[in-house]
Amino acid sequence: MSGITHLKSSEEASFGPQEFFSEQWKVYQKVLNNNYMGHREVYCRLHELLVSYFQKPFKMLDLGCGDANFTAQALLNTNIASYKGIDLSNPALEIAKQNMAVVQCDTTFIQGDFSELVSQLMQAQQDRFDVILISFALHHLHLEQKDYFIGQLKSLLASGGIFILIDIVSKEEEDRETYIKRYLEGVQKYWSLLTPQEYSMVENHISSSDFPETQQTLQEISQKYSFTRFKCLYCDPQETTQLLCFSQ
Repeated sequence: MSGITHLKSSEEASFGPQEFFSEQWKVYQKVLNNNYMGHREVYCRLHELLVSYFQKPFKMLDLGCGDANFTAQALLNTNIASYKGIDLSNPALEIAKQNMAVVQCDTTFIQGDFSELVSQLMQAQQDRFDVILISFALHHLHLEQKDYFIGQLKSLLASGGIFILIDIVSKEEEDRETYIKRYLEGVQKYWSLLTPQEYSMVENHISSSDFPETQQTLQEISQKYSFTRFKCLYCDPQETTQLLCFSQ
């Protein structure tokens, strides 16, 4: 069974279809369809991790799940028992329901700001999860927000559970400005099918909304909250995206 629960947050936004399927959304789909961000490789690695790590049924919490297209593919032929996806966009969640329909598990969807709703999930004390996944979403938070947020996740993980982070990660010697410059150089070089207008939209989004951390910073934060085990399971050839696994 599946449905969408609406939880309010201070930044709640109920996007209409016209706004959701805007030019920005179309550009993002173009990026995904051409695998410019390496989704195929990284979600293939995610699938391999879930198959090897969980021999028994597991429960997943997907924070900032979007339309869950690649996640659904990664969950096929795994021991997934239940899936809960949270995203700010209601239209995205409607598509996620369709994408997740191919996966044989119970599904629940919650509309709201995942960075705030985690606290509500903790207070409710209804669920603990074997997997908490955050994919290409944590980098929108500032460092202090990331620290606070990761600190909350421990209370939502079941014993032996893992926190999986798929995100952009800067090199150790890079500040934000240097990383963004390097990333955009890669966009210009490799994202060849973008029009000048589409490139401008990507550039504006990255320049205003991306706040990557180094792998070391993410590891130090996780260790502070008793995530004693840390592995980097994937890094793209451009050294911009990683799949990181944290466990206690």
